[in-house]
Amino acid sequence: MGMRVSFELDDEDLRHFRLIMRQSRKAAARLSPEDIVALSEQLLQKVGSGRIPQFVRERLARLQVMIDMLVDHEWRLPGTETARVLNALVYFCEPEDLIPDHIPGLGFLDDAIMIELVVRELRHEIEAYEDFCDFRDQRGPKSGVKARSSDMNREQWLKDRRKHLQARMRKRRQSGANKPLRLL
Repeated sequence: MGMRVSFELDDEDLRHFRLIMRQSRKAAARLSPEDIVALSEQLLQKVGSGRIPQFVRERLARLQVMIDMLVDHEWRLPGTETARVLNALVYFCEPEDLIPDHIPGLGFLDDAIMIELVVRELRHEIEAYEDFCDFRDQRGPKSGVKARSSDMNREQWLKDRRKHLQARMRKRRQSGANKPLRLL
């Protein structure tokens, strides 16, 4: 039988997580973007081999989406947005965090909370990327279509869709609606 546990982070809690994120960014300043991605992927691999609660596993799947946004050569996330995603990932590069990862059941709770916070802050970037992936999957080469004409058009329709979605992403973020948590 499962049990649901919920809690609310107040302004003081959020200030604490902002401080932790700033400290993580400072500590990770020496890391290259490739190092940040690699260390984040290492966390996912470490977690993947262990037994963790489902709510943590669900949040870690969102971490994978953030990594994918950076390494997907067809998405080509612009520099400003790349920096925002990298800033979100730096917390996961530190081997020591609030709750040591080796504590069964709770070790990744702080990671899950931080993922939840950065996902909320990067929601427009994540939505745009997921829409791009859906579009790419739906428009992929169909059986019976000549590969050559499909390949020639593929780059253009991906470029057009990427441009549209990234413009939408920036517009939504700048609109001021649903103010971000300002972790990044």
